[in-house]
Amino acid sequence: MSMQTSNDGDDGELSEINVTPLVDVMLVLLVVFIVTAPLLTQVVRVKLPKTEQTEPAPDQHIAILSVNAAGQALLDDRTVPLESLEMELKTLQDKDPEISLQLQADRAAVFESVAKVMASAQRSGIGKLSFVTVQQ
Repeated sequence: MSMQTSNDGDDGELSEINVTPLVDVMLVLLVVFIVTAPLLTQVVRVKLPKTEQTEPAPDQHIAILSVNAAGQALLDDRTVPLESLEMELKTLQDKDPEISLQLQADRAAVFESVAKVMASAQRSGIGKLSFVTVQQ
């Protein structure tokens, strides 16, 4: 690559592109990529628990406890005031020690009422509580 210059006073235009700044930028980008690439491959190892598919509990030991959007508790489709819910659940526990509660909460329900229902279930002594959700 030779550059032609004329000595006769004619200042002609250079027809070659100076690639030195382009090479400098590319080398800087290459160094940045080389430095950051190992950081992107670091992983946090987590040992996840193994699960097995379980069979649903038999229907005779299940009670459905629901909380609607108004915050009312329903035990097997009958409205139960929150004040007497704990006594109702204790009665169910005494009748069937293997009772399991399935808790269904309305999407629009206030969390406070759901928490009160869960606390009543815990105080009543029921040890099996499952949450029923809707798959979206």
